[in-house]
Amino acid sequence: MKDEDLIETELSSETVYSGFFLKVQQDKVRLPSGQETLREWIGHPGAVVVIGVLDNGKMLFERQFRYPLRRIFLELPAGKIDANEHGLDTARRELREETGYKAKSWCHLGTMHPCIGYSNERIEIFLAHGLSYVGAALDDGEHLEVLELSLSDAMLAVRDGEITDAKTITALLWAEKTFSGEWPLPG
Repeated sequence: MKDEDLIETELSSETVYSGFFLKVQQDKVRLPSGQETLREWIGHPGAVVVIGVLDNGKMLFERQFRYPLRRIFLELPAGKIDANEHGLDTARRELREETGYKAKSWCHLGTMHPCIGYSNERIEIFLAHGLSYVGAALDDGEHLEVLELSLSDAMLAVRDGEITDAKTITALLWAEKTFSGEWPLPG
């Protein structure tokens, strides 16, 4: 099958809602068959997730309340990319603000798209080594607990349903493959 047999073409686009963080679009599209339909999707500025590895080999995790599901989640440090901000700068900022650590070395591992059916969000995955504690600087209204987990304990937490966050699970897959040497570091 050729790509043109799969591609939908935008005919019109309307912003249904525009907030300080997200934008909801409703687009009229032409399907490859020639039929027309509507697509609703959320515009997102992008985000990062950080695999911060301590000298003891453990990784930094956070426990924090996530309002949409009204529960506490266990996840890797992460955050939204600000306008005109490079993903690495976001990763450095988020690691420092949320966990209080800075890193000597950084590596971009890859990109994930967590909600391809209804959002253009992308999450850049970064690996950080050579961590040193310099003190947390949480954003106003941000409340979280920082803890350390080994990769094996984190993978067990995924298996046991204690970690259900997609960006964390994806980043842990990268960590597992990278740490084992199965996937070489990029560059």
